[in-house]
Amino acid sequence: MQQNNNKAIVVILVLIMLLLGFSMISNGGYSAKDLLNDVLAGFIVFGFFILIIVLFKKFSSPQNQQPQMQMQMEEVDKDFVIEPQKSDVTFDDVAGISEVKEELVEIVDFLKNPEKYQKFGIKLPKGVLLVGPPGVGKTLIAKAVAGEAGVPFFYQSGAGFVQMFVGVGAKRVKSLFAKAKANAPAIIFIDEIDAIGKARGALRNDEREATLNQLLTEMDGFEKSEGVIVIAATNKVDLLDDALLRAGRFDRRVYVELPGLDDREEILKIYLKNKPYEGNIRDIAKMTVGFSGAALASLVNEASIYALNHNKEKITNDDFLAVKDKVLAGKKKILSYTEQEKNVLSYYQAAKAVTARWLEVDFEKMTLVKDDFKEVDRELISKSEIENKIQVYLSGMICVEDIFEEKYSNAANDIKKAKELAEKMVIEYGMGDKLVASEMEVADILSNAESRAKVLYVSQKDVILEVQKRLIENEIITKEEVKEISDALL
Repeated sequence: MQQNNNKAIVVILVLIMLLLGFSMISNGGYSAKDLLNDVLAGFIVFGFFILIIVLFKKFSSPQNQQPQMQMQMEEVDKDFVIEPQKSDVTFDDVAGISEVKEELVEIVDFLKNPEKYQKFGIKLPKGVLLVGPPGVGKTLIAKAVAGEAGVPFFYQSGAGFVQMFVGVGAKRVKSLFAKAKANAPAIIFIDEIDAIGKARGALRNDEREATLNQLLTEMDGFEKSEGVIVIAATNKVDLLDDALLRAGRFDRRVYVELPGLDDREEILKIYLKNKPYEGNIRDIAKMTVGFSGAALASLVNEASIYALNHNKEKITNDDFLAVKDKVLAGKKKILSYTEQEKNVLSYYQAAKAVTARWLEVDFEKMTLVKDDFKEVDRELISKSEIENKIQVYLSGMICVEDIFEEKYSNAANDIKKAKELAEKMVIEYGMGDKLVASEMEVADILSNAESRAKVLYVSQKDVILEVQKRLIENEIITKEEVKEISDALL
């Protein structure tokens, strides 16, 4: 069919050229000899065009492109090596993760003794998602699980699956899981899974979607007897596709927080273990609020270099003070606080802890940099419950303004949360005076909550001051400790 079409085009073009020639002769502008010469020249030019078109079609045809593309894909894929690692890291090598260890102990036991669990028909999660900011040791934790269980460890970064050729990522996922199953029991660890696991939407990426679909398929294909557990890490859990988080895939989440005071002390002990250090590690831990485990490792290394360059025989706390402000994470300065800032934060968080305990807003612990309020997972929530939570969010600002006679920017996030709750009350839940909500009602809810929070602050100020002392000393306080202090004073 295609050949017939080409012949028809050639015939039509020749006829057009002849008709034009005879037309020009009949008008007296051309001789027959001139026409013959021009027709011959036209055929030569026309022949060149036909040759170019034929060659173009030949080399652009799918049959010719496929081998070339296959070679390019193989070239890209040759650096993707899937080899099991033997981890020599154990939980003893990872400090400051006591709560995380509790979550992962049964995973270790399952990998060691799968028959025990299979006997009782117990199905452990196929996937465990480690959620936390960069540098808190998510990869090290996964290695520790493998080391404790004594099983092979397959590490891959999410970005390593995403390539320019559609199909490469899916092929890599399939190969990774096949290799892990062949070496079962084993652990697959996917770092930065958000690189392939982002929620699917309007902004399509065929390669990423193909890779994600293959990952979902592989996890669906697990059998409980295979003994392969997938551990993934991310600091952007809110971006992940819902399909990854449903039951039967990554259905267990373990949150890895920035280390607290005691945790930082334990981490520093590990990094200073074989170094000529002389000083008080607790003091270093106190001056590194907001440092991750990776940041502490960098700090110890910089302090060691500083001591060596100054011809010291031992590393001292002065060396840490000298390099503290020079420690960088990429180009961004590591989050740290001055003594004044820590003081402000301790009053702010103490007020929130006491107010939350008094108004029965549930939480487990409060630190200098983070609260731990439990999210309400119920269909029915009362108006008073929401109003109480708004009071808690405003209480820190009220306390700091009273103590320091100044407002600070750290209240911004809590003010935003309080406003969002007030808007939900009147817009979504219809808890305002009128069904059709207005900005004025939102403002009234916030204003009334602030007034009640101020009254409660005055009545609980003595308790708040005692909680602040505990918080500035330990950087963390539990709900039970707040209750003990409150009961002792009231």
